[in-house]
Amino acid sequence: MLLAHPAVLKNLIEQYETLRVLHAEVGSLEVRQRMDDIAYTLCVSTGTNDVDAALIAARFHLPGARPEDDSRLAD
Repeated sequence: MLLAHPAVLKNLIEQYETLRVLHAEVGSLEVRQRMDDIAYTLCVSTGTNDVDAALIAARFHLPGARPEDDSRLAD
């Protein structure tokens, strides 16, 4: 699988997070559609089928990402 460049992933993450806040505040159909488009692009770019998994995968591939699996709670 090809993976998007980290700069592209970072941009997609930022767009999605901004749109999520905007949708919470405004809730317009246009914002929701754009969010869905970005979510789809994130999923395709990371080889996932769920936006939450896509966000985790995208963040993992950004420079400075921790190699440890932080999906588990600390013991």
